Amino acid sequence: MKKILVSILLGIITIPAFSQEMLTLEKCKELALKNNMQAKNAELAIEAAKEQKKEAFTKYFPSISLSGTGFQTSKPMMSMEMDVASMMAPMMSVFSPGIEWAMEQGAPIDPDALAAMENGEPMKIEALKNGIIGGVMAMQPVFAGGQIVNGNKLAKAGVEVRQLQKQMTEKEVLLATERYFWQLVSLQEKMKTIENSEKMLDRILSDVKVAVEAGLTTRNDLLRVELERNKLESNRSKAENGLQILKMAFAQHIGVAAGSFDVRQPELNDIRLPLASGSDIALLQNRLEYQLLQKNVDIAKTQVNMEIGKNMPTVAIGAGYQYMNFDLHKDEGMKNDFGMVFATVSIPITDWWSGSHAIRRKKLEYQAAENMRKENADLLLLQMQQLRNELNQAYQQVLITEKSIAVAEENVRLSKDTYNAGVSILSDLLDAQNLLQQARDQYTEAATQYYLKLAEWEKVRGE
Repeated sequence: MKKILVSILLGIITIPAFSQEMLTLEKCKELALKNNMQAKNAELAIEAAKEQKKEAFTKYFPSISLSGTGFQTSKPMMSMEMDVASMMAPMMSVFSPGIEWAMEQGAPIDPDALAAMENGEPMKIEALKNGIIGGVMAMQPVFAGGQIVNGNKLAKAGVEVRQLQKQMTEKEVLLATERYFWQLVSLQEKMKTIENSEKMLDRILSDVKVAVEAGLTTRNDLLRVELERNKLESNRSKAENGLQILKMAFAQHIGVAAGSFDVRQPELNDIRLPLASGSDIALLQNRLEYQLLQKNVDIAKTQVNMEIGKNMPTVAIGAGYQYMNFDLHKDEGMKNDFGMVFATVSIPITDWWSGSHAIRRKKLEYQAAENMRKENADLLLLQMQQLRNELNQAYQQVLITEKSIAVAEENVRLSKDTYNAGVSILSDLLDAQNLLQQARDQYTEAATQYYLKLAEWEKVRGE
């Protein structure tokens, strides 16, 4: 029964270890581009710029608008009274003899109607208490001083800028991924160095114990070895804590759970300088930073043309249809509809004064963008040369630490032989062991630093 419980517990403990995925550097880069929020936001910015480009394209086509107005007032907007009897009285006195003669001759004249006109009540006329007005209008710009064309150029440039910014963001994300990866590799290599040193100290400790029991050395040597062993345990604890924190940060960067992966340890022995390819000027023109600077100059130039277009005449043609229905104190009211075509010409006159200053301001901004491009181009060239020097220095440091490891290993071998032969003391052997650990740590740091500098160099080369 105890054996069964032990087996179950061991199975539970070992499950997480087997569930961890071993990630290569390329896989980490793939996950970073897929899950990193900066990369996602850069993609959203491109989509927004594309929508703005489509919006600008619609300005080439006619703009169609519908309008409608209906109103109902508390009282008619037009109201008047007409006293027909008073108006007819003077006329009736003049035309009465003629009307009587016409009636005698048999004319169809109703006497009651005449009496009503002479004695009728005043008539009240009210109108425009409600009504409806509606229409449709289409406007087609013919000439707008290049504002539509330049507006579409700016929208297209906006998409290109966002695409360059996305590529720059992706390269920054990839470079950050390499930094995390090689820092993890460095810590893991240091853990291996500590483990190898612990194994060697364990062998030395075993030999010293035998020598103490045989009376060939004192317990001071035994205590010295144990102190070195404790020092290694302290270094292991620090390395493990740093590894845990770094792994959590890396997991957040690539978008995975901290305990679900481990990095696959690459070989650190294939280190060589990359071959030179192309001149610095050619490499500069391939850099995203330089292309973005050039794009800013193009945008500033287009904005100058845009501002000039705002101060030029605009011509448009249009067509429309209108319908009206008003209450005019009649059963039908007044209904009317009509179509029309028209042309408009707008010439800014008073705006030319302020517009001249706006054009001048845009030209100055264009010149500033050109100056910034030239200045930053020189800085980018300087950065490239600095990175080239740092890469060469990192490579030379790797070669130096390789030699240091070979010398330290030989020193440990000789110290161990002389100690076993009783020629040297234990402290010499422990010092040789510490020098070997330091040499291996220095090589790890030099190698990972080389790979980081190589990644930065490939970034500025556009790779």
